[in-house]
Amino acid sequence: MAIDDDTDDEEGARDDIEGLLNDAFGDVSHAEGVTVSQNEEAKKFYNLIDGASQELYPGCKKFFTLSFTIRLYLLKCLHGWSNASFTSLLELLKEAMPDINIPSSFHKTKAMIRDLGLDYKKIDACPNDCLLYRKELKDEKQCRVCGTSRYTENSSNNSENQPNKKGRSIPAKTLRYFPIIPRLQRLFMCSKMAASLRWHDEERVKDGTLKHPTNGLAWKNLDEMDEEFAKESHNIRLGLSSDGFNLFRSMNISWSTWPVMLMVYNLPSWMCMKPKYCMLSLLILGPQSPGKDIDVYLQPLIEGLKLLWEKGVKTYDASKNETFQMRAALLWKINDFPTYAMLSGWSTKGKLACPCCNKNTSSLQLKHSRKTVYMDYRVFLPMDHPWRTNTRSFNGKQELRPPPSIIEGPEIFEML
Repeated sequence: MAIDDDTDDEEGARDDIEGLLNDAFGDVSHAEGVTVSQNEEAKKFYNLIDGASQELYPGCKKFFTLSFTIRLYLLKCLHGWSNASFTSLLELLKEAMPDINIPSSFHKTKAMIRDLGLDYKKIDACPNDCLLYRKELKDEKQCRVCGTSRYTENSSNNSENQPNKKGRSIPAKTLRYFPIIPRLQRLFMCSKMAASLRWHDEERVKDGTLKHPTNGLAWKNLDEMDEEFAKESHNIRLGLSSDGFNLFRSMNISWSTWPVMLMVYNLPSWMCMKPKYCMLSLLILGPQSPGKDIDVYLQPLIEGLKLLWEKGVKTYDASKNETFQMRAALLWKINDFPTYAMLSGWSTKGKLACPCCNKNTSSLQLKHSRKTVYMDYRVFLPMDHPWRTNTRSFNGKQELRPPPSIIEGPEIFEML
């Protein structure tokens, strides 16, 4: 029994590097044996697969080159090792074990991790959500709009910025951006996943029933608007979702976290909303919600989406062993009503709160409670609906009379 337990512990201790690659890129077993027509991104991907199968040293069964490198990099991040100390450790390991197959420096290790698609970009932001320090503003020290310093101020002395241990200034606010284009490209680098991304055009049962977003009006209207986009089954249709939550599960702590997610709707209906296919594109952190200034943080994502819509990017399809020009379109937003106001710029409060009715919103300001209520909601019902059988007069208007079971009339609200 003890022997069996030891065997189980040994198997459990092994890193499931193939599972990691499967989660990141799809089923790697379907990516073998295809080498023609690969672009640079595809070559990086298949090099990772080769690294996942290389022994750490001759006879090593517990670790592979990629799994051991990832484990070392994880320890560096958890314990705050400096880049120089990490490089020194790699050199010591190579000196002690000449046959060990690992990168020779921190920079080569980071390049390997970057190819995994686990990297992201840090973009400094104004603490008042005015702008991002990128492109022509990347070297600015203070905000051009409000004049606030880019870096945190040190209250212990009169110095302008508070340096960290390396003598570098600490940004007051930072946006994490996860580039969407290379992640979409990698979806096509596994033949099984590439076939699933064309399922909506090649395998879907087209019987006219609403079983998939393909049958929805938004999808059909896009196909009519851009026939060239509709002809290419590789082209991606995306949905965007965002909402804020408290990272520490306590409403007493003043901190806000806003992830911006993208969903790929080319996939079959039973795969669209699975967590592994929902892509985190932006992570907005700060003491307060970005509010109406969320458009400032959406800039890098919007630039990537515009490139995908207007020009597209060259992408390798492993199932067909060919390179094509991939384009993408953002069709939907999934969010609650307050977030709708942030993303659209339309105020969902006050007398014109309804984004559909616009200026024709029927609203009434209550005298005593100073709240706004919205009437005439039954105008959207069919003409033969039971609620349309009675009308009554109020303030010179003809209004529909609801059933007796429902409290009727704005005069009731005046009591609140």
